[in-house]
Amino acid sequence: MELLFRIGQVILMLSILVILHEFGHYTPAKLFKIRVEKFFLFFDAKFALFKTKIGETVWGIGWLPLGGYVKIAGMIDESMDREQMALPPKPWEFRSKPAWQRLIVMAGGVIVNFLLAWFVFSCLLVNNGDSYIPTEKLKYGIQVNEIGETLGFKNGDKILSVDGKAVKKMSTAVLEIILGKQVTVLRDGQKKQIQITDENKELLFSNLQTPFITARYKTILGFIGEKTIAKSIGLAVGDVIHTANNKPATYWSEFADQIKASRGDTLKIGYTRNNQHFSKKIFIPKDSILGVSPERMDLIITDEHTIASAIPAGFTKTIQSLTDQVRQFKVILNKKTGAYKQVKGPIGLVEQMPNKWNNTYFWTILATLSVWLAFVNLLPIPALDGGHIMFLLYEIISGKKPSQRILEMGQMIGFFIILTLMVFIFGNDIWNLIKG
Repeated sequence: MELLFRIGQVILMLSILVILHEFGHYTPAKLFKIRVEKFFLFFDAKFALFKTKIGETVWGIGWLPLGGYVKIAGMIDESMDREQMALPPKPWEFRSKPAWQRLIVMAGGVIVNFLLAWFVFSCLLVNNGDSYIPTEKLKYGIQVNEIGETLGFKNGDKILSVDGKAVKKMSTAVLEIILGKQVTVLRDGQKKQIQITDENKELLFSNLQTPFITARYKTILGFIGEKTIAKSIGLAVGDVIHTANNKPATYWSEFADQIKASRGDTLKIGYTRNNQHFSKKIFIPKDSILGVSPERMDLIITDEHTIASAIPAGFTKTIQSLTDQVRQFKVILNKKTGAYKQVKGPIGLVEQMPNKWNNTYFWTILATLSVWLAFVNLLPIPALDGGHIMFLLYEIISGKKPSQRILEMGQMIGFFIILTLMVFIFGNDIWNLIKG
């Protein structure tokens, strides 16, 4: 049931994105009196799950959930309808309209994707505010794992900047470091430069499931789970852990290491509560957890937003997301980084979805994907919106229409490129599933 729930979330998300994107093409087409012959959610190769004709348009749902399309009369698209294109142009056809109108029709999907992301990000800011841990508030700096140490970071480092740009939020520090080239940290009162090479990026991308840096916390219990070992032995929020298995546990990572090492065995802890010292021995089964997390709420700040402030803030967040997508794309294209191995498709997206409905997570992922779709569709690849826009811009600038033969060849080449990318992405998803 959990798997079905995650799949359902992905299908819902894709449906929203596809329908709104295609309406971005459909609406200006109708505005300019261009006939839209089909409007389909998902692809209907060979057959459709549902279809009905309303007016001049067939509305339907296909069986292959990899996108959707609108079939616009008199346009060379994935349908490759040569018979229609061989007939004299009709007044209601795409090819009969001025280039500027055709450009608006083709750009409509990308514009809607951008506006959707802006709207969702703005709504989330009004509803939730913007919560984050400022890097400047990390009194104890960062905690690093083995990968972080390999890169050159050390426990207690304070991140000052990446490529000369200050990093305000801890939540964005990891991405900035992955995409950056030089990190400046404060270590023992002195500034240190850490170079992030392509080889380092390959190491990072091969271990994305484990954060290589996190905020460093003192070992103060901030949460005790119900029906957990910690609850059953009487641990309480506010308890300060000092030792674990007779080893210092000043920082949370030291405590976590001893918990991990003690699974299937006994963990001995020393802690204080209201200035009183206690010690306990706890047996932790191999398949169980202690059920605690650190106190960190004093580090988190939330910028509240009204509707008036959320609109520009949402726009900034959308632009930042788009900028990050472009930067990530550059890294993916660099073979040395190995980032291409981490590209995910629908299967990978299913894995990332939670088992229970999380309103903020769902809409945040949807907005991020909407920006991604806007960016990808702007790429000048024939068969994508960007390819059509490229040919239309050529026509507007040169005053000459590309021949039908060139448009057909471009469509076929673009379709082959997209098909190759889809095979690669699904192959990546399947391979990652096999690897676990």
